Amino acid sequence: MRTLLVTGPGGSGRTTVAAATAVAEAARGHRVQLISADRSGTFPRTLPGVDVARIDPAASFRADALEVQGRLGSVLGLFGATPLDPEELTELPGADALALLRALRDASLAEGDRVWDTVVVDLPPVHAALAVLALPEQLRRYLSRLVPAERQAARALRPVLAQLAGVPMPGERAYEAVSRADVELAAAQAVIEDAGTTVRLVVDPGAHAAEAVRQARTGLALYGHRLEAVVANRLLPSGSQDPWLAELSAQQHKELRALRAEVAGVPVHEVPHLGREPLGADALALLAVPAPGAAGEHGRHGKPWTVEDRLAAEGHFVWRLPLPGATRDRLDLIRRGDELVVDAEGFRRILPLPSALRRCTVAGAALRDGALTVRFEPDPALWPRS
Repeated sequence: MRTLLVTGPGGSGRTTVAAATAVAEAARGHRVQLISADRSGTFPRTLPGVDVARIDPAASFRADALEVQGRLGSVLGLFGATPLDPEELTELPGADALALLRALRDASLAEGDRVWDTVVVDLPPVHAALAVLALPEQLRRYLSRLVPAERQAARALRPVLAQLAGVPMPGERAYEAVSRADVELAAAQAVIEDAGTTVRLVVDPGAHAAEAVRQARTGLALYGHRLEAVVANRLLPSGSQDPWLAELSAQQHKELRALRAEVAGVPVHEVPHLGREPLGADALALLAVPAPGAAGEHGRHGKPWTVEDRLAAEGHFVWRLPLPGATRDRLDLIRRGDELVVDAEGFRRILPLPSALRRCTVAGAALRDGALTVRFEPDPALWPRS
């Protein structure tokens, strides 16, 4: 299955481009699903040859909450809690993100006539989209800290611990709920990190478009996402006799040149302004949005971080991460135990250190040619002596 994640700055028309991309892919004879959580009311309910999956975050939240409540019944009873009725459950902040991840996971696990060649996902604006895509990794990290494997392995000792403590211990269902949550999050994470998953970035080529794309590229690279293409949306035709339209078109094409220079090597697709809202399949087809390109064209080659062993020649290791668009004044690194916290252009990711680097100290870092390199030197107190 090929998964195309569509995002962009707010107001760039990413939802329309996502729908037009799905239409273009279906026209090639592929089985396509379009996933969207758009609530504007303008999103098409049906598209020829496309399975339109509109997410209902409120219904998804109620179902999840009731399921968790049922599985944690014994724990809730331990604290004297009264179970919630379905009628009093209203979605909380973050319900959209969880519903979107569940839909993405379900699409990858579909069978029979629900197996898709391509799944197009209409994501929120860039910062929110990256937060959604990072959730599985983050939540699994929290679960492993709160309920580590060794604590789960000690479940057989619960009766003894209960007698010693004098209070009931969490029941089997509590541990099962944690395990199930981890499995479901792992399935969503697998789709996001799959080699067939890429990102299409939609931008309105007005003022500061190139700057917005620069920051977005940094965030995408930090999380290891592959940028398949950039779509310059709502381009006005050049050569207009109207002075106002001619000036606006000239500004757009000037920004378009800056945009191409910023993403050199990444395809930039131009999508015209129709002069009206492109509603319906016919209007979406007029946009002539290209179908997704080759999955590996601008892809991640394994994990984004690579470690170079220069121990014999220079006495250190080098950990390298491509960060196109990153600037020194908006880049920060913190070593925290066995993890490295990276802040770049307002995006943050916590990365576990490879085992060899955990026994090293950070000797320095540099940002050159769109890549961050961190030098690690062996810690004499931890490094095995020859």
